[in-house]
Amino acid sequence: MVLTDYAENKIYDALLRGQALGAPATWYIGVCTDLRADSSAGVEPVGNGYARVAVTANLTNFNSTQGNTSASTGTDGTGENAVAITFPASTGAWGNIQSVRFYDAFTGGNSWIATDLTAALNVSGSGFTLSFANGQLSLQIDN
Repeated sequence: MVLTDYAENKIYDALLRGQALGAPATWYIGVCTDLRADSSAGVEPVGNGYARVAVTANLTNFNSTQGNTSASTGTDGTGENAVAITFPASTGAWGNIQSVRFYDAFTGGNSWIATDLTAALNVSGSGFTLSFANGQLSLQIDN
């Protein structure tokens, strides 16, 4: 996973310019049919039961950099989801899913984090339930 240009600018301003970071209390996880790009918001499926999944930003839902629920003290700058992130079942085609993004709103909003899937997932009709198991979405800040 990488930070988008939006997130990089927010962090820069917070660390060096004294501006409020304004990190979301809840992340809205979305999937996109395009590959990640730092400067874009991604192309999400429209309709057919698609909706972003809300995940509260806390010590329980995201592992620390040493892989537990305490404050991060690890040395590799890497953490991951600590709960399954499950989308609603599709009621029609969503297309070829190629990336995952973390947004700050249920619809619209800003993309902060993006990652490409190792292989595209084709949601070609109704009845697909896309889910990312604990630890499947990894974010590395620095290394």
